[in-house]
Amino acid sequence: RSSDEGKTWSDPVVIRNTPLDDRDAGLVETPDGTLITSWFTSVEFGDNPVYKAHAETLSQEVRDRWKGHWTQRSTDSGLTWEEPVRSVGSTPHGAIVNDAGHLLYLGSGTIESHGLTVEESTDQGRSWQVIGTVPQPEGIGLGEPYMVEAKSGKLIGLFRYGTSKLQEKFMYQAESHDVGRTWTMPIRTDILGYPAHMIRLPNDRILLVYGVRVPPFGERARVSDDEGETWSDEIVLCTDTSTDLGYPASAQLGDGSILTVYYQIDKPGEPTCLMGTHWRLGD
Repeated sequence: RSSDEGKTWSDPVVIRNTPLDDRDAGLVETPDGTLITSWFTSVEFGDNPVYKAHAETLSQEVRDRWKGHWTQRSTDSGLTWEEPVRSVGSTPHGAIVNDAGHLLYLGSGTIESHGLTVEESTDQGRSWQVIGTVPQPEGIGLGEPYMVEAKSGKLIGLFRYGTSKLQEKFMYQAESHDVGRTWTMPIRTDILGYPAHMIRLPNDRILLVYGVRVPPFGERARVSDDEGETWSDEIVLCTDTSTDLGYPASAQLGDGSILTVYYQIDKPGEPTCLMGTHWRLGD
């Protein structure tokens, strides 16, 4: 955690460590200060020689107990955490809180053959109910979604395209006008990269950040002044020399500047680490 708007950070603290591979943690704060973190678990690490011995210690009962999508709550600023509860889907940056104070969660999950789900929590993250699904174009696999609420109440969702060809991974976009219950068919944008994180700024502009894994590698941003109908030209936040990067998320600080954090390699030959860019958005 940081008490000086990202200038310095405390040592990390483990808040949940299941026997499986915990991935793609997201975090949201509700109006009453409750923190809700989200993630999913995987068993694919068993194919990695480094973790094979651990995988062999896990019974099927343990795998069934922990495999899936999860959220957990903290009511004391993250000092302690309640037991996790299941959700149907998950996504790297987690749930959002809309202007009405409702928790909404657009994620990759499976229900009645639908792979993109919208869940709602009416009890501050203690439980989740599916309220909608997002259609997918024929033959197109979409995942790692994120959404933001525009001033009008419209929800804007952006989705990672599942192709293995990095030069073709343009994001898809869809909209909901009924608080996430129904969605337009996602359409391809000209935004190359993934996955999306968006925030609505005090002036109601939508700020989007994402990673780019084709040259020139790095973290990028765009802005929409018309609730996602169009997006600005790309803003380069930082560059890199590797494809092992991305998953940025932004917060606006007290002075109006932006802090965008992401993972990336700082110096060639080093492992990846968490990094950040402190910047200002022009008019």
